[in-house]
Amino acid sequence: MIKILIVDDSALMRKLLREIFEKEGDFQIELARNGVEAIEKNLNFQPDVITLDINMPEMDGITALAHIMAQRPVPVVMVSSLTEKGALATFEALNLGAVDYVTKPGGTISLNIDEIRDELVAKVKTAARARLKTKALVRKIREEREKIIKPSTPKEIKADERLVLIGVSTGGPRTLEEIIPELSADFPIPIIVAQHMPPTFTKSFAERLNSICELEVLEVDRPLPVERGKIYIGKGGTDVVVARRSDKLIVHPKPENPSFLWHPSVEVLGRSVLEHCDPKKVIAVMLTGMGYDGADAFTEIKKKGGKTIAESEESAVVFGMPRELIERGGATVILPAEKIAKQIISWAKNNV
Repeated sequence: MIKILIVDDSALMRKLLREIFEKEGDFQIELARNGVEAIEKNLNFQPDVITLDINMPEMDGITALAHIMAQRPVPVVMVSSLTEKGALATFEALNLGAVDYVTKPGGTISLNIDEIRDELVAKVKTAARARLKTKALVRKIREEREKIIKPSTPKEIKADERLVLIGVSTGGPRTLEEIIPELSADFPIPIIVAQHMPPTFTKSFAERLNSICELEVLEVDRPLPVERGKIYIGKGGTDVVVARRSDKLIVHPKPENPSFLWHPSVEVLGRSVLEHCDPKKVIAVMLTGMGYDGADAFTEIKKKGGKTIAESEESAVVFGMPRELIERGGATVILPAEKIAKQIISWAKNNV
């Protein structure tokens, strides 16, 4: 008998998924409505395998997956309309330790879920027998959660050395295309973007943004000087950080830090800025995304005098990363995507 926990925010989908496994006859089934319940029932019910939706209220599936793998690792199969092959959500889930994924054939509410019955059952049974590489994963998660930002004193910061940081994940490309083209060619502050993406995605993404923006958009595939009029996109498969060379600020790629879950890591970028820049001269923007990457660093930036923006729930494709920033008290303002460029421009003009 396989103990399975089905996690989905739709009552209808929970019912349909339950019926699929009930007909198999060799499953003991428990249900959860969101990520918070999934974490609790993973500890209490102790399932052999979990099917996990991604886009849910209260806590999304990616954040829940991170907690599950840290507290009681168990094989997880993602079952969501968002988990299409190559999609960022799938990449993040598999990177966090999910064993496999199945795409709902009809979107969020799939009345035709029977179409994937055989695939779903086969993958769940295989996952239940899977061996998780839990020690390294749990250590990585715990190191990230326990790591403390060490206070730093910026060295010889120039008066005009300001930065805009943008952290973004699932749903990010469309949101960035809504915001960045609103910035004119004379926008006075360099912009550095950490967008969770696989290695093969960021070059073409930077080229697309460059074609629709007045500012020059570059993929950070080598050390580059930080200059006004430019937007720097972190290269997939690396972390993007700032540093100093000959007292000049540069941005460069570095190997993924295994202590952090998502890459290019918003948290790693934020911490490098705290080390090398004056937080009072930083504008940090947290856009749509699952999980909590960057929330601690951006909160620290605000506490040390910087300005921060959290995308509001009304416009966020997934209200995970912005919500984490808000709950930590790290958001100076909360705005829908269509108002974020205007706010950035306003702060830039007023030298804030």
